Amino acid sequence: MPLGDMPDSGGPLAEDEAEDLLRCICFKTGPPRTVGVELEWFVHDLGSPRLRVTPDRLRTAFGVLRTLPLRSALTFEPGGQLELSSPPAASLMECVTTVSADLTAVRTALAAHGLTLTGAGTDPWHPPRDRLLRQPRYDAMETYLDRTGPAGRAMMRDSASVQVCLDAGHEEPGPLGFERRWRLAHLLGPVLVAAFANSPVLHGRPSGLRSARQGLWADLDPVRATAPDTRREPRAAWAAHVLDAPVMCVRGGDGDGTGDGPWAVPEALTLRQWLRSGWPRPATRGDLDYHLTTLFPPVRPRGHLELRMIDAQPGEDGWIVPLAVTAALFDDPVAAEAAYRVVEPLAGAAPAGAPPPRDALWRGAARDGLTSPALREAAVACFALALRALPRRGASSAVLDAVAAFHERHVLRGRCPADDQSSPVTTAGAPGKDART
Repeated sequence: MPLGDMPDSGGPLAEDEAEDLLRCICFKTGPPRTVGVELEWFVHDLGSPRLRVTPDRLRTAFGVLRTLPLRSALTFEPGGQLELSSPPAASLMECVTTVSADLTAVRTALAAHGLTLTGAGTDPWHPPRDRLLRQPRYDAMETYLDRTGPAGRAMMRDSASVQVCLDAGHEEPGPLGFERRWRLAHLLGPVLVAAFANSPVLHGRPSGLRSARQGLWADLDPVRATAPDTRREPRAAWAAHVLDAPVMCVRGGDGDGTGDGPWAVPEALTLRQWLRSGWPRPATRGDLDYHLTTLFPPVRPRGHLELRMIDAQPGEDGWIVPLAVTAALFDDPVAAEAAYRVVEPLAGAAPAGAPPPRDALWRGAARDGLTSPALREAAVACFALALRALPRRGASSAVLDAVAAFHERHVLRGRCPADDQSSPVTTAGAPGKDART
């Protein structure tokens, strides 16, 4: 969730200009060619993961990490979670190889400071974390999120995910068309939540959910973390959703967010209202860009599609399995068409109600994992499709073996990683064998 400063371009932005921009920049169509991944990790003490790591110790280690020659972008979350965001890769294996090498460098540097990475959707041991980052934007974000309860603070400080990034797809219809891929992402979402649920504990206590992290997202305000109407044309639906979403904050300083002063946190002001009224100051293109970073739907269009519903995974390279499965089901046309037919009935069987992830299907996925018969059946079929498609996508034997092992250990048995947590969560320690080759 890196919220970088966005440069303004030009003067006040009109409502019709904002809508046109949203339609142009959020779905960049063309042949699906690239894949990426964003990995969030908790940082724990290498020898005693239950020992609280002090902020000073984290800052010292993070300063060293910033000097590493990584290909992935390295950022840090408000609670001290570490995030690696891969560059766009021309293939699944290029993405796996690049990120695996960067993770090896990061782990080696952390180990020298007695620290390690832990893959879990929520911190499996500690009570609520202190906020490590103290910039005005995070102060404003916390103020806004506190209005709807404690889920926002926990999301900022105590959650971690695997986010898979895929090209939007062709302009034309078909299994690789952007409208079909947008729909598939929302239909497949609860299956991915259930299969990879890995956060049964929140603040050191059982949460009653297999994915407490997904539960946090569902409990944010009823617009910011929800999907637009997926029955509508994607560009129109997303543009309307963005314009009608509440403004989290108005950047301080000279209006470009670079000043040291506090940021305003308005009450019940949508972006559409801000653009029309010009209050508390005229909105600019930079404000639109920043507003987009404060929306957290399960699928976020950023030119490409960002799938945000997967918990961080245990082990050094557990993240490779959801990346490989998701990429195969989207980018292989045979698998994409078959997967769509598998998951389409799930939405029809779910009762009408709130949008994802607040609806019954997504909440059930977070609570029940693959103990849900319908989700288990869909996951079994989708994993089988992915295993057949991955060789066509150039996956290595090690990646195939990792997906097959997860399929056998978890999916076929109606289990997810959360169900393994009667024993301690596996941590990612010193560099070791992975699925790159």
